[in-house]
Amino acid sequence: MTYALALPLQEALFQHLSSDPALSNALNGAIYDALPAGTLPQTYVTLGPEDVRDRSDRSGSGARHRVEITVHTDTAGFAGAKAIAASICDSLAATPLVLTRGRLVGLWFDRARASRTTSGGREIRLRFAARLEDD
Repeated sequence: MTYALALPLQEALFQHLSSDPALSNALNGAIYDALPAGTLPQTYVTLGPEDVRDRSDRSGSGARHRVEITVHTDTAGFAGAKAIAASICDSLAATPLVLTRGRLVGLWFDRARASRTTSGGREIRLRFAARLEDD
């Protein structure tokens, strides 16, 4: 079992999404691992939380990570948030992530949950499953 690949996966997701021109342009660069101080933009994306399970075998250490990427918006209606969520899915499907440690065996869309927030905005939680092996 290893949790050692959690940070490389998080860094790879952040780097990948931040460097996607269409996504970065649509969000004005508002992709966060940790929320900044001050006023938040009208629409932004956050990374986390995650759930990790051991998937080691005779060939070596490995883990299955289930990670959430959440689209937040203050706007009424789901259209804008769904367009951003679709861009995230397209971006992650188009190009493999590059990790600083370990190897990404696969990354799959698992599920999404769209909901209204108590402040009247919208939120879409995307969950992805990643299978990682340590080198």
